[in-house]
Amino acid sequence: MHQIDSLNNDNTSFLFYFHPKRKKEICYILLRDKFVSSICFDENNEFYRLNKFPNDMAFQTFLLDNNNKVLAIGNPIHNPKVKDLYLKIIRGDALGKNTEKEVVTTVSLDKLTFSMGTFSWEKEQNTTFLLKNIGDKAFVINDVTTSCGCTSVEYSKEAIRPGKSLTLHVTYKADHPGHFDKTVSVYCNVPSSPIQLRINGNAN
Repeated sequence: MHQIDSLNNDNTSFLFYFHPKRKKEICYILLRDKFVSSICFDENNEFYRLNKFPNDMAFQTFLLDNNNKVLAIGNPIHNPKVKDLYLKIIRGDALGKNTEKEVVTTVSLDKLTFSMGTFSWEKEQNTTFLLKNIGDKAFVINDVTTSCGCTSVEYSKEAIRPGKSLTLHVTYKADHPGHFDKTVSVYCNVPSSPIQLRINGNAN
């Protein structure tokens, strides 16, 4: 949000829709953090029923024009390419067609999902995902995002040559007891980007 504010464009506005299970808790957090943007509590979930948004939260953020026409879809916080697109549209930059083809490759993974089982919620959990470049071009990760701050990822920022592998080190530290199902999104130069990895388990 600060990136867009830095444009000093008074015509750019935000509207956040909430369909909360605990409305009082959301109100408390907004007041505590001195949140000043406009919000709407959609208690009957009518906005979702009308638009049928995908379950993936990456596609529940969009940019509208003055006539409420959708100009772009995607979360600019989680995807750097979407952020650049939003900024270009807001600035009024000419988008044009990109005639330069993106270099893509193919990767194989040892797994897409990992269950951490049942463990004490105060104990940090770790796992790894192995990505092997089985294409003929270098494999490059542009960004890695997680669905919450309790999940962190470490990995090499270097390009991975064909035939070589990259290890993502994923750490989960529970904030409280309970079942969890978290997503790690890997934005990279493969046709299916972002690659969606998941970890789940029960923190008791």
